[in-house]
Amino acid sequence: MTPTRDDQGQVTLLIIGFASMLLMAIVVVIDASAAYLQRQGLDNLADGAALYGADLGSAGVYEEGLGEARLSQQAAAVQAAVRDYLDRAGAAHTYPGIGIAVRVDPAGRSVTVRLEAPLDLPLSIPGSPSAPKVAASSTAAVTVVTAPTP
Repeated sequence: MTPTRDDQGQVTLLIIGFASMLLMAIVVVIDASAAYLQRQGLDNLADGAALYGADLGSAGVYEEGLGEARLSQQAAAVQAAVRDYLDRAGAAHTYPGIGIAVRVDPAGRSVTVRLEAPLDLPLSIPGSPSAPKVAASSTAAVTVVTAPTP
């Protein structure tokens, strides 16, 4: 008589394999959602800081008049305005370890704010980066709009 092959236990391995893959997929979705939400928050802060910096950093209106399409920017005034905006918005409290870079482009007469913060993930996948970061940047310029003459 030939021995029959016993397949008992094969389904258990299959269920454990699928369950672990499902668990990994859930962790990836949760972490990706958290990263997306944090980037959106940084994006909003960068937009507001760039607009605020460009608005308060505008210079040359009295010296040069309003003939230019964009107002020139004073780097020191822009830096101070951006820092003030981020302080009042509580950026350091919301995103501990936030990095701020402000660039004033004199040729383009624009302000670029780049924010970078450590990413706080609720779950971690083995083998994933130990200290991931998320960044956002925004550029703004104050333009002169003249009303059409009737």
